[in-house]
Amino acid sequence: MQHASFVTPVVGRDAELARLFGVLERARGGEARAVLVAGDAGVGKTRLLDEAGGVAADAGMTVVAGHCVDLGDVGLPYLPFTEILGVLAADERFSAALAAHPVVERLLGAGTDAVRDVDGRLRLFEGIAGLLADVAEAAPLLLVLEDLHWADQSSRDLLRFLLGRGVLRHRLAVFASYRADDLHRRHPLRPLLAELVRLPAVERLELRPLADSDVDRLVRSLEHRPLPDATVRRIVERAEGNAFYAEELLAATDSEAGGVPSGLADVLLIRFEQLSGTAQQVLRTAAVAGRRVEHDLLREAVGLPEEELESALREAVGRQLLITGDDGTYSFRHALAREAVYADLLPGERARLHGAFARLLAGRGGRAESAAERAHHYRESHDLAEALAASLEAADHAQRVGAPAEEQRHLEAALDLWPAVGAEARPSGGGVDRVTLTLRASAAAAHAGELHRAVSLTRSALAELGQDADSELAARVRYTLAGNLLSVDSLTAAFAYSSEALAMIPEEPASVTWVWAAATHAMAARHIGENETALRVARRALSVAEELRVTDAQADLLISLAVFGAGGRRGPEGRERLLRARELARSSGNAAVELRALFNLAMGCHENGKPAECLPWLTEGLDRARRAGLLSSPYPLEMRYLRLLVLHALGRWDECVRAAEADADVLPAAGGYTVGPALYVALARGDLAAADRARALLDGPFDWMATLVAGIVLTDAAALRRDPAEAVRRMRSTVAALTDEAGTRPDVTVRLAALALSAVADAAVELRLTGDEDGARHWTDTATELVDVARAVARRGEDDTPQGPEGQAWLARAEAEWLRAVSGPDAAAWSEAVAAFGYGDVHERARCRLRYAEALVAAGRREEAAAQARAVRETADRLGAVPLREQVEALVRRGRLSDAPATGDRAGVLTAREQDVLRLLALGRSNRQIGEELFISGKTASVHVSNILAKLGASSRGEAVAIAYREGLIAPEPSASA
Repeated sequence: MQHASFVTPVVGRDAELARLFGVLERARGGEARAVLVAGDAGVGKTRLLDEAGGVAADAGMTVVAGHCVDLGDVGLPYLPFTEILGVLAADERFSAALAAHPVVERLLGAGTDAVRDVDGRLRLFEGIAGLLADVAEAAPLLLVLEDLHWADQSSRDLLRFLLGRGVLRHRLAVFASYRADDLHRRHPLRPLLAELVRLPAVERLELRPLADSDVDRLVRSLEHRPLPDATVRRIVERAEGNAFYAEELLAATDSEAGGVPSGLADVLLIRFEQLSGTAQQVLRTAAVAGRRVEHDLLREAVGLPEEELESALREAVGRQLLITGDDGTYSFRHALAREAVYADLLPGERARLHGAFARLLAGRGGRAESAAERAHHYRESHDLAEALAASLEAADHAQRVGAPAEEQRHLEAALDLWPAVGAEARPSGGGVDRVTLTLRASAAAAHAGELHRAVSLTRSALAELGQDADSELAARVRYTLAGNLLSVDSLTAAFAYSSEALAMIPEEPASVTWVWAAATHAMAARHIGENETALRVARRALSVAEELRVTDAQADLLISLAVFGAGGRRGPEGRERLLRARELARSSGNAAVELRALFNLAMGCHENGKPAECLPWLTEGLDRARRAGLLSSPYPLEMRYLRLLVLHALGRWDECVRAAEADADVLPAAGGYTVGPALYVALARGDLAAADRARALLDGPFDWMATLVAGIVLTDAAALRRDPAEAVRRMRSTVAALTDEAGTRPDVTVRLAALALSAVADAAVELRLTGDEDGARHWTDTATELVDVARAVARRGEDDTPQGPEGQAWLARAEAEWLRAVSGPDAAAWSEAVAAFGYGDVHERARCRLRYAEALVAAGRREEAAAQARAVRETADRLGAVPLREQVEALVRRGRLSDAPATGDRAGVLTAREQDVLRLLALGRSNRQIGEELFISGKTASVHVSNILAKLGASSRGEAVAIAYREGLIAPEPSASA
């Protein structure tokens, strides 16, 4: 931790300190916790953490801190963690722990092996987590991370890993601070914070501005001389609760005159100008270095004799503008001070000092860890050739430490600099040219989940290719572009580019480039309906991949064959291929291919009508994606959607909504569709505004899945509003948008048709009742058209095989709705629909059961109808499906159905738990007493009592007991004398 010659007292933060001290106490006892400390610049976050760190150290905890820095667009991967590891490496107590986790040496500059795959990144994350755990075992550990608003993406990913599953099981506390006022709506830290605060062991602590009375106390405690009340009052008014601002106002105030400067920047510069000329020179130089600078580096940059430098530094520290660190560094006491000094530099002065730092860093051997910093300084000093070289070195370093977002940023910086640097000054050798750099940047973007940016970069690479370009490079650019286009649903263009790629290189002699070009072409062909081509190319490519022993390509091609082949991923052969592909992908370290295998394994279960069996595969897949930093890539996004869809189908609606809320704040803009099942829940619970949220998914570039989700919600919403024209229009427009270039309609057509048919049948029935035969005929004709489409798609399917249980269930509902439209309700058809949804879709089964009850009423089978209605009501209540509950109540009234089962049937209606509750109810127990005896909450007992009253048709607890005795549902308790 840093220290200063004078420590500002902590005022007005008793409650906040008590919370932090409590967390430290629990951490020492083995209950790990993390606290995210939020507050505006200058509000006192660092001082609060310093105080907590001092208490932790006094209690025997190991305290280590890492700081994020602001270097503009330059990313320094894992910077705060590199600082933390450096402190631990310097402590002999932890040498054994470091030796046990050699992978962390990559961040200390000692490792030589490259982290060029996500498994390497995972090993790094797990190694750091293991090291911290070992350190915490030796002594309780406090980890302090400051200024997260400046954290690079790799540091954010590592923090997510550590708090999500890495370290919060040990004697450890994590305190992390960030500027709340810096977090604009699209700031990259916001989604991470939203995700972290949902973790059980993570809490948020917001430092609000100090009360005026606390600012008054702070000001008076800082000044040993008595201050005029008017001066203190003006400082309090101007400080607006900001501790740092109050201190600076006080330091810059002429006590005798009572003057207070008007702005914070003016305040900071007045304090700066009170220093000697030499001290000002030192601070200007330090401001260019950043918030922290090493003593030796500062000495060389400022060019002063050691004695003069020490005198100037002593002056700056004494005036509390700089503070010293235990590691021989100096830091500005507050980032605002550094920003004010830096902004006051003249342009030429700023460029000169940046150049000096760049050259000094380069003269230290050009360590890879300093490449990003050197690139920043060279760029600001306008030395573009050196900035280009350093940017490329920084990209290499980011790749080695598994930081794809930073790699992409450095590569794009290099590409921006490329045309401004003469050919003679550009890096030579090693295949470095604009095309390969652009292609590499597109790969980094795809790896980081920036799919549209990946497409744009690959198109740029294609445009850079000359007429005499190497054929393998030209093919690689084209099949990479094809793969990126597939990820954004540009299917025809993807097929065109994959065809070009395959035509550019011969199949013989066998080459890895040809294998991947063929693998991409097979997928592109499949997406536009060229199934025979897809199968032929995939089979041949698999043979070549096996010959060349390209393991991840083998896995990718096995997945394609599993999906393309007879029976698809639902069949046993497809499943075996997927399982083998999963293992091959895992052994090769290609997480993207492994995720594709896991997604298709889950989809195979879903298509087989076994939604519950999807969840283990989805859990494994999302965990793998999280560990690999690929949660924003395409397959994990679809896994998120499928997970919510399964929870929706199983009736676990509250869980579905909670998971969607957790996802919503962390998803990229293109991933908004994944919360679709939560919209299905909202609509089914009566929230018609869900339609507006679904409509918003259609904004922006075309997204296949977003269009599907919006189509389902908007079609169903129109049906619930009894608007058949809108329901049919939405169904048709959605199907048209999702139909591929070969004219193959999507599987969801069957569901959309059934939803639209519901509204169409309602209209036909109503018009027939009013005698409007012409109007009814219009809707019956529409119904026939819709059911024909549903039959064709359900019986053929996207891969020329019949759809699975889900598709057949929707077809059964479509058939029953069609019969209702053309000839009236058909009990047998609705009975089939109810049975078809028995595979696991709870809500749709209840909706079909309601229609079944209506058909039974029409057929005069009132007791059967009443039983079905009661089952619907029970499901509606459990799900909170208000519209369904209202519909079944209307049917009960309209059909004059019994609200309770016939005598003799009542016992069978009560669940085992309800029978236990009824027995205790008869003994006069209260809800609380019932809960205590049955080990349930009083609230749950109350719900059971309400259900019993409804099922017995009783209006009170006493009446329910009387009915139960009368009908023999319970027997009188034996007397004590018996």
